[in-house]
Amino acid sequence: MSLVSRIANIFSPLQPQVAPDKSSNPSTQLASTALEEGQLRRLHNARLDQKVSMEEEEEVRHPYIHCMLAGGVGGTSGDLLMHSIDTVKTRQQGDPHIPSKYTSLSSSYIKILRQEGIRRGLYSGVTPAFIGSFPGTLIFFGCYEYSKRHLIDAGMNHSLAYLASGFLADLAASVVYVPSEVLKTRLQLQGRYNNPHFKSGYNYRSTLHAARTIIKEEGFAALFYGYRATLFRDLPFSAIQFAVYEQEQTWAKQYAGSKDIGLGLEVLTGSTAGGLAGVMTCPLDVVKTRVQTQVNPTETVSQGAPAVRSSQTPSRKSSLAPEIAHHSKQSLRTISTSSPSTTLRKAGSVTLDTSSVFTGLKLVYKTEGLAGCFRGVGPRFVWTSVQSGTMLVLYQVLLRQLESHPLMAEEGNAAF
Repeated sequence: MSLVSRIANIFSPLQPQVAPDKSSNPSTQLASTALEEGQLRRLHNARLDQKVSMEEEEEVRHPYIHCMLAGGVGGTSGDLLMHSIDTVKTRQQGDPHIPSKYTSLSSSYIKILRQEGIRRGLYSGVTPAFIGSFPGTLIFFGCYEYSKRHLIDAGMNHSLAYLASGFLADLAASVVYVPSEVLKTRLQLQGRYNNPHFKSGYNYRSTLHAARTIIKEEGFAALFYGYRATLFRDLPFSAIQFAVYEQEQTWAKQYAGSKDIGLGLEVLTGSTAGGLAGVMTCPLDVVKTRVQTQVNPTETVSQGAPAVRSSQTPSRKSSLAPEIAHHSKQSLRTISTSSPSTTLRKAGSVTLDTSSVFTGLKLVYKTEGLAGCFRGVGPRFVWTSVQSGTMLVLYQVLLRQLESHPLMAEEGNAAF
């Protein structure tokens, strides 16, 4: 065997082992790394495309008529669902008896149910509640969507646009819901006609009779009693509620990766938005209730007009009868006229001899501290959470139903 053949035999078995393994290994690693980077890049681009598509879907604006109808049905459903609880709270806040006939929420609820039933007891005042709730929420959601879209188009920050839109929408709707709340609250306090179980000072035969009596004996302005205090509480509530809700909806859609976030997240975003707004505006609710339920010994009642609590003796009351009759038109029952008002006045708490909300806040904080400003925050959180969750879940569900319905879609596009 020649020298050349021997040398060839030595190196020939090493070539297939060295060449593929050692010489080609770096290029293989580079190719693998490039492949992984490409996959990551494609995945990242896909996620960006998905996020962009979601943002484009969010920019799709429903017709105003759809928003108004869905909001009207959702808001009315939430109010009617919680009406019985609101009746109990109204009885507790406006009870003229000393000591109060109604104490805890559960015992008061059972007492009204047993003595007066559902229709004339727990659901007394439901007619004006419905009359005011549906058009009120109809106006609210129409104004909210209109304001939100125009403010965003004008370049305003989205969060500020949601906040301002909720504020403006509640202001527009208050013209409708405040008068209905006055009628509802008085009928809730009264219960049924000639109620033998509770003497409220009111005795209206129906909603129409109540409206006529109030206008005749107290003037048309009495239907707007508590209007300013109501706005001081409800406007911030609606502004905070919808600013929080819109932000939570954005987070939920990013988390779910879809416009349809599911029932669980819908309930969570709606209820937490209302609950948080209720807690944050609780001090305003405390002052509003104190101002509207404080005792004024010079105020009392005439036939069909409101009654108030008083610590005067019977002889003193009878001696004031001529003066009372003379000023019957000016006598007003200082009770809450807007739900959800869940703050109960604690026995011995300070009387607010002022109609100023800010002065009232200072006085409550000075005399009772921070705990006094947040009295009743638990019931208020429950009320606002359930009502808000019901309203906003139904709002989203109905919007999707209206969007998918061919007839409504055509009518909505034609109209708007």
